[in-house]
Amino acid sequence: MANKTLFSGNRNKFPQADARNEAGGRAYKLSPKHALAQLAATGCFNGAYYATAQTQLGELCELIDRVDDNVYLAKLAVYARERAFMKDMPAALLLALSKRDTKLMHQVFDRVIDNGRVLRTLLQMIRSGQFGRKSLSASLQRAFQRWLNEASDAKLLSASIGANPSLRDVLRLARPTPKDNARRALFGWLTDKEVAKWAPATADDLPETVRRLVAYRKAQTAEAQAAIVRDLNARWDLLADAALGPQVWKEIARQMGPQALRMNLNTLLRQGVLKEDEMVRYVADRLGDPHEVRRARQFPYQYLAAYLNAAAEMPHAIRSGLQKAAEVACGNIPRLPGPVVIGLDVSGSMTMPITGNRGRGATTKVRCVDAAALFAAAILRRNPDSVVIPFDMIAYNASVDPDDSILSLSKRLAQYGGGGTECSLPLRAANERYRNRKFAGCVLVSDCESWIGQGRYGSTGVMTAWNDFVNNQRKLGVTSPKLVCIDIQPYQTTQAPERSDILNVGGFSDAVFNVVAAFLEDDQQRFVAEVDAIAL
Repeated sequence: MANKTLFSGNRNKFPQADARNEAGGRAYKLSPKHALAQLAATGCFNGAYYATAQTQLGELCELIDRVDDNVYLAKLAVYARERAFMKDMPAALLLALSKRDTKLMHQVFDRVIDNGRVLRTLLQMIRSGQFGRKSLSASLQRAFQRWLNEASDAKLLSASIGANPSLRDVLRLARPTPKDNARRALFGWLTDKEVAKWAPATADDLPETVRRLVAYRKAQTAEAQAAIVRDLNARWDLLADAALGPQVWKEIARQMGPQALRMNLNTLLRQGVLKEDEMVRYVADRLGDPHEVRRARQFPYQYLAAYLNAAAEMPHAIRSGLQKAAEVACGNIPRLPGPVVIGLDVSGSMTMPITGNRGRGATTKVRCVDAAALFAAAILRRNPDSVVIPFDMIAYNASVDPDDSILSLSKRLAQYGGGGTECSLPLRAANERYRNRKFAGCVLVSDCESWIGQGRYGSTGVMTAWNDFVNNQRKLGVTSPKLVCIDIQPYQTTQAPERSDILNVGGFSDAVFNVVAAFLEDDQQRFVAEVDAIAL
């Protein structure tokens, strides 16, 4: 007689895992397009907990080879820059596209390479030879030349900040033909050429901003510098090294945008700028200005980073401004169709810096768990009847007040955990602790590297717990609960496969919540579909 369990209908509810994740646990492989989108929205070409920078590069190249849809590649490059706010991954995708479809590459070049930092990154990638090139092709050279000639003077001056490669390297390799004497003089100045070699341009052809910048650097007194800075539209980085004291720094602070202020609060404190109540109010107001925050396109977690790293002497008004900014940065998080269970991964692998590497090589002090806790806090704040369940090998009882500030909530939630990873725990805890409560579904914020626990019929523990959750919710009258897995690390597997009731989405910008909200509202919007919806 045949084994009845082999042909049991229950097996359809528990899809067999078809992969092992980086931690060695059962998992489901993402499709090539989805895996590439996940990497593009979260990868920083730094070491992650379970992957090295070289591993990420190898996986990126492999996935690009497997995705033969050039239009999708172009749209993903734009999505990664404009929606996910990434810098390195969009440049890498554009470079790959330049070898496959030059027309598409030119079509999206200016949207992906939207500032000098990304332009220099692109050149660095080209010179590395990692993508099959070591110099500019004729097509790429035309794109570089167009960017350099069409960029504003202010944009070119901003691009001159930084090295390896520098803007000087970019200009010498791209060899743009200046459109007029003003641009010819500016190119000459940026490349440190003698004025005689600018001909037919002369020093008089330099843009007014550059001439005032030169005068600022030659000024002998703080009063003279401060007077120049008041009417000088130039990035603060170009002014800082020559500043002659607090009076000048105060004027520099007034030139800074909200992002620069956020990143340099401790510097302003050291330079004496924040000793004056007027400047404290000014900085606090700029930081918390809703329009400025939205325009800056910053990750919500970056305001948390500024809040956590602020010196103990930082004025309270400044800290309050950062809290307001974080609330605005999370403002796109929608009200969901009902309360949800929020599973917050606080396991050991989530202690990795969000942009990779540990110790001296780390590019940020903000850990994955900090960013995940911020997401969880933001969802709870917008949907206060939801419940947050931090987990590692234990499902913790988190006592939090939804009316607390976003930053305070996230800081409190991130203090749990540090052990192994079992992603099914929030669902299991919900089935036990909140068995009589209705939920629209579950949002799991994690790196999806579960390795403890097994599911039924060869599935993952998450799928087994999800099946139990669905059955219980249907008894309570919830007809179609949904599971959302938000993955904030650049891996290629998940704990729950894409299905009509399951969504996998990656990234740590608030753009992911547009996908989440649409999905929970039965829109069936998907991560790959969100990329495909980009208009070229």
